[in-house]
Amino acid sequence: MVTVMEVIMDFNSETKLKDIALANPAARQVLEDTGLDYCCGGGKSLHEACHQANVSPEQVLNRLRETAQDIGPEDLNWLAAPLCELTRHIREKHHRYVREAIPRTRALSDKVIAKHGGNHAELANIGKLFAEVGREMIMHMQKEEQILFPYIDAIERAVIANGSVEPPFFQTVKNPIHAMMQEHDAAGHLVRQIRVMTSEYTPPADACTSFRALYEALREFEADLHQHVHLENNVLFPRAVGLEASAHMKQSD
Repeated sequence: MVTVMEVIMDFNSETKLKDIALANPAARQVLEDTGLDYCCGGGKSLHEACHQANVSPEQVLNRLRETAQDIGPEDLNWLAAPLCELTRHIREKHHRYVREAIPRTRALSDKVIAKHGGNHAELANIGKLFAEVGREMIMHMQKEEQILFPYIDAIERAVIANGSVEPPFFQTVKNPIHAMMQEHDAAGHLVRQIRVMTSEYTPPADACTSFRALYEALREFEADLHQHVHLENNVLFPRAVGLEASAHMKQSD
């Protein structure tokens, strides 16, 4: 049996970012630290992503190999755990975090704009971008919780019980998944703009404690979004498509 360490040691410049991200949390942190988009851009090779980000693939590979000792089992478990557990994990961890972080961060943004907006015009634009990504994420999560996740859970129950599931109005799970992935791309684009406007979340020299707290909150929001989208794009969605195909095959037998 191939170990996670052996998988990491076998990475090369043609390895896709999503495969690197699935290896272990420490590998994801390396990608996070180097600004490589492993969630929405998970289909890119390491070489392609590094070229676009002006980062050395060799340096990234060396850092990844250094993480091989820090193996965590959680991602491998999500590749095999029941999908109902994964959808619950996403709701309880990431959806809850987003719902709590949005009002807290917006209030902090308003406070910092009121105090420092005169000297830092970028703060108003950052606030507008965060408000936009917040609105989009709230609507996005509602669609997942009310439509997509219940259908995925229903497919899984049907497969386990050798039963059937009523055909959805969206015909196939691929359709809402495609829509959700487009919305992931849109949210990712917004947070990347925030990253640029904050100079990689680097507060200016005159930043007060609240100013610094705002940038840290924005950094944390982006990191959680990456984890959130990674679990959906690279784990949940591919497994759901495969499960639906398996359910259809059983129904046709």
